Amino acid sequence: MIPTLTTIWFLHLAALLTPGANFLVVSQLAASDRARSAGFATLGVGLGTLLWAGAAVLGVQALFKAFPFLQLGLQISGALYLLWLASRLWRTPAPVAVPTVRSLSPAAAFRLGLLTNATNPKSALFYGSIFAAAFPAQPGTLLLVSAVLMVVCNALIWHALLAYVFSRPGVRTRYAAQQRWLNRLAGTLVGGLGLGLLLNALREVRH
Repeated sequence: MIPTLTTIWFLHLAALLTPGANFLVVSQLAASDRARSAGFATLGVGLGTLLWAGAAVLGVQALFKAFPFLQLGLQISGALYLLWLASRLWRTPAPVAVPTVRSLSPAAAFRLGLLTNATNPKSALFYGSIFAAAFPAQPGTLLLVSAVLMVVCNALIWHALLAYVFSRPGVRTRYAAQQRWLNRLAGTLVGGLGLGLLLNALREVRH
């Protein structure tokens, strides 16, 4: 069991180190607001990870293959959500980042992290792929549960670390000096992720 979990851990760590929408949302919240909001967003990301990893164990990838319109619908929804978030980031001129970040309640920050993660069907495909590649032919219940809990812990620890680093006074001071352009850079990157997701969905519709 340990070699299997080690393989999954390394694959998941490599994915976490690649900046994506979750990375951008948590770091933006921490740098422009405070660690509290980013912390609640991290919990939302963690719940999204639990949902997708659990779904992968339960065979959601097979469900997507049997009913491709489900994946397509989620893919389009996720793309539109990321594009909406990108537009809010791009149009924010004042010292705030993601939508009126200073007024984000714990529930709103949590919901932002959860939606950012949960509306990305690539997460389900990623977990389905690494689990399929790493699991033995007949994985036991203990291995399945351990793998899901491990990737959730990985996600929580990594995004909590991001929240801590980007909420440090020195980082926040440098961020505040360039916030307008950093917001627009983040908006461009999030928009690129959303646009790529939408284009993939449109290509699948044509096929």
